[in-house]
Amino acid sequence: MQFHELKPKTQPSLKKRVGRGGTRGKTSGRGEKGQGARAGRKYRPAERDLYMRLPKLRGVKNLRLSTPAFALNVGAIAKLGIQDLTKKVLIEKGLIATKKVRVKVLAMGEIKIPVTIEKGIEISQEARKKIEAAGGKVE
Repeated sequence: MQFHELKPKTQPSLKKRVGRGGTRGKTSGRGEKGQGARAGRKYRPAERDLYMRLPKLRGVKNLRLSTPAFALNVGAIAKLGIQDLTKKVLIEKGLIATKKVRVKVLAMGEIKIPVTIEKGIEISQEARKKIEAAGGKVE
């Protein structure tokens, strides 16, 4: 038998624990004195103060969900004398800035010349009826 093979006669007993925070010690994870040491403490989060400093956009119900369309009346098309209504023509006339702008043709006014409207332009039902009655077509 060698020294490293020796075993004790009895197993060592563990130290008895008392229910005062267990292994955490001292403040038992509660910090120091005052509100933080009490049960049910209610600290105001630091993030809330940051949110309070930010400017608010009030009236969420009033925000637009989509970009407004550029309204173009049938009467205006007749005055401009446009035969083929495309976004490219509208950019050349200076009515819209880019092709990304939504364009919708509305029915206000009268039209007597035939007009062809390209596929990417929205159109109301009444405007469609007026354009088709004048001999035009909507793609």
